[in-house]
Amino acid sequence: MADGGDFYRRDRPDDSHLEEDRPRGGGPEEPHRRGNWPVWAIVLAIIVLFVILTVVLG
Repeated sequence: MADGGDFYRRDRPDDSHLEEDRPRGGGPEEPHRRGNWPVWAIVLAIIVLFVILTVVLG
């Protein structure tokens, strides 16, 4: 029995490189994500608002 890569190589053509049919990453036509705030920005805004309210009302 053939070992490792030789086992699969016998049924393949000599030039078995295929073009990638599903390219990775987005291209220029991919829309940018808008409207979703990252969690760290929401937490930071809540902390800043809490500090401002504490200073003003305290």
